[in-house]
Amino acid sequence: MKPAPFTYHAPRDVGAALRTLAQVRGKVLAGGQSLIPLMNMRLAAPEHLVDINRIGSLSAVDASPSGVMVGALVRHSDAEHAGAHPLLTRALKLVAHPVIRNRGTVVGSLVHADPAAELPAVLAVLDGTVRVARWDGRAVERDVPAREFFTGPLESAVQPGELAVSAFFPALGPRTGTAFEEVARRHGDYALAGVCAVVTLDDDARVTAARVACVGVGPVPVVVDVTDACEGADGAG
Repeated sequence: MKPAPFTYHAPRDVGAALRTLAQVRGKVLAGGQSLIPLMNMRLAAPEHLVDINRIGSLSAVDASPSGVMVGALVRHSDAEHAGAHPLLTRALKLVAHPVIRNRGTVVGSLVHADPAAELPAVLAVLDGTVRVARWDGRAVERDVPAREFFTGPLESAVQPGELAVSAFFPALGPRTGTAFEEVARRHGDYALAGVCAVVTLDDDARVTAARVACVGVGPVPVVVDVTDACEGADGAG
């Protein structure tokens, strides 16, 4: 299997990438773990391929008290080993197999917007954001909340000519824990269904807030606030 003919672009900085995307209708190549198979099977046939792998500024994981910013070229394995966010780290361990995690990117998974994938659910339950940039004589950025970013199966709010440059995963509050469970036919397969949770306890170990995001049960990650059902429950039990 071979892809349809395309023109290859390899910009060296974000500005050059945005200028290229403003001039041509094409696909962005970062990890390529979803895009390349689709191209090889002729399910996607972009006329232009914009490879951003030479843009070193997109490879950073920046942790702060408010959360973790993950650049567009951060691989699953790099984010997992950084251990900068408990829920993100839990989810990354469930993504496919090590060879995929060594190449696939966190932001690329979000933009791919597969409702059966783990990372969209993580961003959604944390109410995170994706930073998107475009060229308008200069780089113009906007932050898209997770609740607006995922618009349908394999559809996101990234518009033609735009580049998702980073994702922000908000930090957990005090006395807050996480969990991620899923069911798959085989280890490394896409989950048949899954759920990730963020739960906050008070000083008496009673639940004061609880949110879950469900994987593979709707066209986008399904976020449910279950505080009313769990409030006052013994979180230590």
